[in-house]
Amino acid sequence: MELCPQSRQCYAVLKLLAIFVILGSLIDSRLVESREVENLQATEYSAINCRKHSAVLTDFGGVGDGKTSNTKAFKSAIEHLSKYASDGGAQLIVPPGKWLTGSFNLTSHFTLYLHKDAVILGSQDEADYPVVPPLPSYGVGRDAPDGRFASLIFGTNLTDVVVTGNNGTINGQGRPWWTKFKAKQLNYTRPYLLELMFSDQIQISNLTFIDSPSWNIHPIYCSNVIVKWLTILAPVDVPNTDGVNPDSCTNTLIEDCYIVSGDDCIAVKSGWDQYGIDVGMPTKQLAIRRLTCISPDSATVALGSEMSGGIQDVRVEDVTAIDTQSGVRIKTAIGRGGYVKDIFVRNMRMKTMYYVFWMTGAYGSHPGGKFDPKALPNITGINYKDMVAENVTYTARLDGIKNDPFTGICISNATITLAEKAKELQWNCTDISGVTSRVTPKPCAALPEKEIDCPYPEDKLPIEKVQLKTCSA
Repeated sequence: MELCPQSRQCYAVLKLLAIFVILGSLIDSRLVESREVENLQATEYSAINCRKHSAVLTDFGGVGDGKTSNTKAFKSAIEHLSKYASDGGAQLIVPPGKWLTGSFNLTSHFTLYLHKDAVILGSQDEADYPVVPPLPSYGVGRDAPDGRFASLIFGTNLTDVVVTGNNGTINGQGRPWWTKFKAKQLNYTRPYLLELMFSDQIQISNLTFIDSPSWNIHPIYCSNVIVKWLTILAPVDVPNTDGVNPDSCTNTLIEDCYIVSGDDCIAVKSGWDQYGIDVGMPTKQLAIRRLTCISPDSATVALGSEMSGGIQDVRVEDVTAIDTQSGVRIKTAIGRGGYVKDIFVRNMRMKTMYYVFWMTGAYGSHPGGKFDPKALPNITGINYKDMVAENVTYTARLDGIKNDPFTGICISNATITLAEKAKELQWNCTDISGVTSRVTPKPCAALPEKEIDCPYPEDKLPIEKVQLKTCSA
C-alpha cells in the first residue's frame, strides 16, 4: 500500500513539516524569547548596556526548588549565551524560585538578571567550588596558605558585565563555612559571593547579598566599576564578611548601599606586603557616597590593611554610620610599603561609635609571617570635613609609625558628642602631624588649630559621568 497515494498532498505535508523543523531550529539558535520569558512580567532596569538576546535559566534545565543543583544549568546557559557577545550580547534571567548552585563563571557582554522573587543559593558543599591559586598581589590565601575556593559567581578577563535584578537575592548560606573557619578546619580560603578579576566595565546593582562565607563583593584588578543600590547583610559576629572590597581597581563608584557586616562595610585594598608591592596596581579614583553602615566590630570604610600597591584619590561623602566601631579608618604596618594619599571625606553622620577617627600603623598580619622592615608605607593628605557624631566613646586614636609619621592630616568642622561612659583621654596621637579647625572635643597638640576648611575635590571622576541605559528583562 502507498504511504502517500496523492503526491501533491504528500508534498504539502512534508513541506509543512520541514517548515516546522526550520522554525524550531531558528527559535533555538536565535534564542528568541522563550515561553518562560513571555510568562514573566516585563521589568525595566538601568544598566551600562542592554542586550539583544535573552534566555531564562529554565531553558537549560534549571529547577528552582531550593534542593536541585543548578550548577550545570548556569554553566550551560552562560556558555551558550557567550556566542552572542559579538552580536549585541545576551542576558540570562533567573526567574522566581530558589536556585541552588555551586561556583560558575560569567562571560563578556553579558547580564545576569535576578527576578524580584529569585534567590540564588550558594552550595554548602566544598566540592562545588574549584580551588584556584592565591591572588598574585596576596601570594597566599587569607584563611589558609595553599589557595582559595573560587567565588560563587566568578569571572576573569571580561568586558561589559552586569549583575543586577529587581532586588533579587544572592544567599551564600555561609553558616557551615563560618563554623569550619572558627574551628580551623578549612584547607583553603572561604569563597566570596562575587569576584571579578582583570575586567573592565562592570556593574553590580539592585540586589540583596546575604550570609556570604567571607567577603561579599570583590572586584580586583578591574577598571570602570559601578556598585549601587545594594543591600548586604551578614551577622555582626562573623569575621571577614566585608561588604564591598575594591582591590587594585581604577575608576570605581560605590553608592546608595546599605550594609550590615561583621567586618568592614567597605574595605579598600591593593595587595599584601611584598606581593602587592611587586604587582604594583593601586586602587585609585574611587567615589563612595550615600552609604549606610552598621558594623559594631569594624570600620565604615577601611583603607587597608592590604594597601601595598597604593591607594590614592578616594572620595567619601554623605555617609551614615550607626553602631559601628569606627568611621573612615586607615590600617597599615611596617612591611606594607605602598601609600595612602589624597583621601577626602565629607558629610558623615555617625551615631554610637567607638572611634570617629582611627589610624593604625601597627596592623601586624603578614603573609607567611615574614615582611621587609624597610618597606614603610607613606600616609599623607588625609582630609575630613563636616563630621557629626553622637554617643562616642573615643574621638580619635591616631598612631603613625616611628620614623615614618602620618602627615598632612586635616580635620575641619567636626562636632563630637560623647557617650555617658566615654574615655577620659579623647585624643591619642603619636607620630602624626596636621591641622584642625572648629573641632570639638579639643584635638591633640599634634593637630594644632588653624582657620582652614579642609579640601574636597569638586570635579567628577570619569565613572560618575556614566549614563545608564533603560533595559528590559
